[in-house]
Amino acid sequence: MEIFEVLDNKKKYLDLLLEADEEESMVDKYIERGRVFVLCDEEIIGQAVVTKESQDVYEIKNIAVYEKFRKKGYGKIIINYIENLFDDCKTLYVGTGDSPSTINFYEKCGFEKSHVIKNFFTDNYSKPIIENGKVLKDMIYLKKEIKRP
Repeated sequence: MEIFEVLDNKKKYLDLLLEADEEESMVDKYIERGRVFVLCDEEIIGQAVVTKESQDVYEIKNIAVYEKFRKKGYGKIIINYIENLFDDCKTLYVGTGDSPSTINFYEKCGFEKSHVIKNFFTDNYSKPIIENGKVLKDMIYLKKEIKRP
């Protein structure tokens, strides 16, 4: 198993990017300034896009694991990799819809709720985003303080 960084043609894995962010125009807003990482083990398992937001603050803008690999710990492997990759990272953020299963995943990875951006999905997407039967409205931000030895 390995994680590698995609240095060019960052949209090569667009199908996987769109599993986490359903509108390509939204992916376009962060993909070029972000760093793209892909987890594979003979085949592609998942990916993440990470941006540096300030001196010691990073944000996971997009993270997805193909459905057949979900609930096997691969998402956590990607998050752990990101936490350890950036030596200067003190705070790691991730934004998501108000979906209990997704928020629960991030909380199990050590994230805590930080803040909410009201009407993010209704204001920024051309069609309703539905997750687990729920129309997403607000962006829920979670953060994790990274402790270095």
